[in-house]
Amino acid sequence: MWLGAGSEQSWGCVVLPLHPLWGLAWAPLHPTERSSIIVGDDDRGKLFTPEQYEEYKRKMLPIRLQNRLYVSWRSPTGMDCKLVGPETPCFCTHRYKQHKTDYEEIPKDRPICVPCRVNRCQCKSYHYVPLNGTQPIRCRCKHFADQHSAAPGFSCNSCSKCSGFHSCFTCGCGQPTYAHETVVETKQERLAQGKPVGQDVPYAAMGGLTGFSSLAEGYMRLDDSGIGAPSAEFLESPSSGMDHPFLKAFQGPSSSAQASGSSAAKQVSNLRSSEEEDMAYFEKQYQERESMDCYSQAQNFLISL
Repeated sequence: MWLGAGSEQSWGCVVLPLHPLWGLAWAPLHPTERSSIIVGDDDRGKLFTPEQYEEYKRKMLPIRLQNRLYVSWRSPTGMDCKLVGPETPCFCTHRYKQHKTDYEEIPKDRPICVPCRVNRCQCKSYHYVPLNGTQPIRCRCKHFADQHSAAPGFSCNSCSKCSGFHSCFTCGCGQPTYAHETVVETKQERLAQGKPVGQDVPYAAMGGLTGFSSLAEGYMRLDDSGIGAPSAEFLESPSSGMDHPFLKAFQGPSSSAQASGSSAAKQVSNLRSSEEEDMAYFEKQYQERESMDCYSQAQNFLISL
């Protein structure tokens, strides 16, 4: 279950999966569920009375609309590989919503500290650490991240040789974990970098989430916080035998194909004919790839002469 934070109309709705090809369905959000999303963990597990809830909203909503903090895990290239949300765990194993996320006045010091509010936790500021699938990643001392102290320095609790958590685990962007940094920034700082900030929402601990695309990793996001939109040259490139059949079937005519006047015939040839059997179809694709490989090898041979 995930909250639709894309527009004002979605403030009272929740997104439910409908079908992988057809999209999403909208369902009404129960008032209790909506209040828990706004209040977060500030009620200490005890439901507010209606009067307390209204007082809480009068106090906290202006703060969230004006002083929201955007939290991301950024690579050296400037790409936000992970946009932190309310349920994203910290190095201390507690979630972002369990940290101090609301500030009446944004601190002047940088970096901005987001300390953990859990009793006796040594975490001084939220620090994202990726997972290897569902498992914690290992430090160079061979121990897992959760075997290290949450105090600044992140020393290992299982050995004395480790000087601090340092992982070479490779992110999807191609950069190692130690080259990334957890960034906490304001709306103005994010806008100055040309990164999306989304709409102002009243929900607790939204972090870097600005829309549905924020749930994807940076190398898969096509907005300015991720890898960015493909170039026009890439989008207009002609199809080849290496393309997936799905892309071939739904690819629009490129400018070069329109110029040659054969776009319609090319699209029809890309589609699978009804009389072709599965094996014959994939054999045809295989032969196309083989022909391309032979052609490229011949070209390389001629160049080397």
